[in-house]
Amino acid sequence: MTRECAVLLPGVCAALADPRQPGLDDTCLEKLLDWFRSLTWFDPTVELLQDNPCLIELITSVLALPDPSPSILSFTLQLAGILASSESRFQHLQQEKLLGRLFGQEGPRGGAAWEDASVRSAWVKGVHSMVHHQPALHFLCSTGGMDVIFALQGDPSLFVASAASQLLVHMLTFSLESETSKALSANDSDWPACAQMIVKHIEESLQSSSAPHIEQSLKLLSSLFGSCFGNCYAAWTEVLWLNIAKQIESFLLEETVPAQPVLANLLLNVARSPVFCGTEGSFWALVTSALEHLTPVQAGPLAVGLLKLCKCPQDVRIQALTVLLQPMDCILRAASQPLEYAGLLDESVSDPVTVESLVSSKTSCAGLLCQTLAHLEKLLSLKHFRVDLPYVSLLRSLMTILQFCNGFLSPASPLGSTISRNLINCFRVQKSALDVLAALSEKKDCDTLIGSLFDVLLAYLHSPNTSPTVLKKTFQATSKWLVHLQELSCSNSQWQQTEKILEDVFLVLQKRLCSPCWEVRDSSLEFLTAAVKCLRDQKEFRQCLLSSEVLRLTENLLEDPESYVRASAVTAVGHLAFMTCFAPEPPVVGDPYDKENTVAKLQEILSTDSEGFPRRAVISIFTMWLREGCTGQLEDTEQFVARVIQTVEHDLDWEVRLGGLELVEVFCSQTICKLSQCPYAPVSSAVTSSTPQNELLQVFCRAKLFGFLFRSLCDCDKPVGQRACDVLIGLRGHFYPMSTLENPQEIEDSPAGRGIAWLQRTLRQGSLAQNFPTDGADGVDFQDPESMMLALGAIDLLELHDELNKSSDHVEESPQSLLQDILATVGTIEDNEVDCY
Repeated sequence: MTRECAVLLPGVCAALADPRQPGLDDTCLEKLLDWFRSLTWFDPTVELLQDNPCLIELITSVLALPDPSPSILSFTLQLAGILASSESRFQHLQQEKLLGRLFGQEGPRGGAAWEDASVRSAWVKGVHSMVHHQPALHFLCSTGGMDVIFALQGDPSLFVASAASQLLVHMLTFSLESETSKALSANDSDWPACAQMIVKHIEESLQSSSAPHIEQSLKLLSSLFGSCFGNCYAAWTEVLWLNIAKQIESFLLEETVPAQPVLANLLLNVARSPVFCGTEGSFWALVTSALEHLTPVQAGPLAVGLLKLCKCPQDVRIQALTVLLQPMDCILRAASQPLEYAGLLDESVSDPVTVESLVSSKTSCAGLLCQTLAHLEKLLSLKHFRVDLPYVSLLRSLMTILQFCNGFLSPASPLGSTISRNLINCFRVQKSALDVLAALSEKKDCDTLIGSLFDVLLAYLHSPNTSPTVLKKTFQATSKWLVHLQELSCSNSQWQQTEKILEDVFLVLQKRLCSPCWEVRDSSLEFLTAAVKCLRDQKEFRQCLLSSEVLRLTENLLEDPESYVRASAVTAVGHLAFMTCFAPEPPVVGDPYDKENTVAKLQEILSTDSEGFPRRAVISIFTMWLREGCTGQLEDTEQFVARVIQTVEHDLDWEVRLGGLELVEVFCSQTICKLSQCPYAPVSSAVTSSTPQNELLQVFCRAKLFGFLFRSLCDCDKPVGQRACDVLIGLRGHFYPMSTLENPQEIEDSPAGRGIAWLQRTLRQGSLAQNFPTDGADGVDFQDPESMMLALGAIDLLELHDELNKSSDHVEESPQSLLQDILATVGTIEDNEVDCY
């Protein structure tokens, strides 16, 4: 603790204990507690209390109040717990007889203040902070604290109940830390006293007839096995599990399984413990029983969790996969009678009637399918999967679900008719199914169904009943399957099918680009951009695209009334131009895009559009073009970058200015590579200097980079200044590779040197960019290579970098400032304004 803080602390403690003072903001009290946590973390000695007796006085004064406010009492409980976190300070507080009055039977837990949830929460937090040594554990066990914590597990406040459960996990883990070398017995008689109390409480709760108590203990066990306990204390974990396994098994055999979600989560957390790495033993039999007896909704999360485990036995893994596929199998079998195709499964884990009843119910059908589809999407994203999914049948089931949802399938079976009625226009099932459909595009086994699949996708793209959000998902899935279609047509020469599908896609895209709904126009443009990115090199795609009206319609949308659509149109036009007029080969016949015309249109949007989104999209496209080498020879690129910079530096949107800096960074790195890669490389005719450094400086000055970069250092939006500083430091590293920087004292006598010295002072003051003079006696010529070389070598860019990266409240958030704020708030000092950070 600094001397300044030690001087202020007594006044703060006195103000906190004074009931006449107005209550402090909870944020201030939390910050004060954070400060004490950091103090006690680095210094476990008792000197903190001995050197600052005001802390003991504060606790004593609050305890003496007949009716302390809940906020001050809560603060005091947490403060005392933090102070008691070391054994020496704990003993000191015990000698002062304070801990019993705070956390013991004579404390607030027996009074009216206990009715306030914030006080109960603070009591738990205080105990949690305190329990980092054995005397604290003994204190709680001997003063009835354990029973209080057990009771708080069922507190009406979820925050208190959760905190109590976390505290018990911490206490059990901590109590075993010093006991790991002792011998173990199945009756846990060797466990420490605190651990025995917790385990006994868990066992009694599980055997009780109280459903809330059972659920609380299952949650506690789940947290316990999910924490480091299950990994760090393998022997203890095994003993604990052996004591409760029979009870868990009995729950699964009951007609109504209690607390199903918690029970499933508990089994999954136990399965992750290294204790159960082996493929034998009763545990996996219990998991198998759970997969059979839990409802499909509750067994699903357990099944997908097991499938992600490397050590899960193969028979359990197959059973878990079967649980996930049962609803999909049910859908497929219900779609036609007699069964046209084989289902996904040869046999079910649980009774198929259970799944059929769930999908037959309007209230549960969508929920079960959405959960199942979400689990399947997770599995499809895994790189290594130890069970083969039946991809073809799964794809057929997904297509069936989508056809049920839009009413394009008339099932013959009564169950199919019921499911169809339940799913008609069900947006959330449609979105989930389309997500899985998109994930399946990367699998190679579904080629036989690709024609039927595109029939389903095109039906959704055409249908006026498809909602905008579902349409967006349909476009995303279509984009991924088009990539797969192109790969397929290249390998087996199915050109006619590919061409027909592409023609149909572009026909419906033309229709959607003219939609009165802006979300639909936006999604259509996003789809077009995604397709062009992936397929621009494919001849069939280019031909179908250029023979359609898509390019003309996309260009028209640059003037759309909705800014989001204009931004998407800019991105699409940028990628279409990259595919056509910037392509190395001659433009395809019928291409309406003209390079100069396209650049001019986008530059006009950058300088005149009233909304930020389109302007951001333009600068992003320009940067992409530059990165891909689309802007021509070096002279053309210089002029292009100079024009963009002159527009961007005056933009009111900081993200556009930041995009301009990214463009500059790409230009710098590319130019350095071009001019520095070989000393004998031919240089541009515009470059007349003899050394590569001067050539680079002249290029950068003609492109007007330095004025933009140095003005950006003082941008009112910090990210812009930080990026500009990074670019300048990178340039300095190139021009001064050996850190042979200029001496500011030596150069200040020259006219250029005086300007650079002024610039250094101005940057340190953080003046706004518009205060930079560019001419006059003290001006800086940002287009003079010699001056800019001096600027890069003389200005302390690293100092500026440190300043720009400091938090804006690095002074105001100091402990001293916090204590001053508290004193100012309670009115004990008048000459200090409160920092509203």
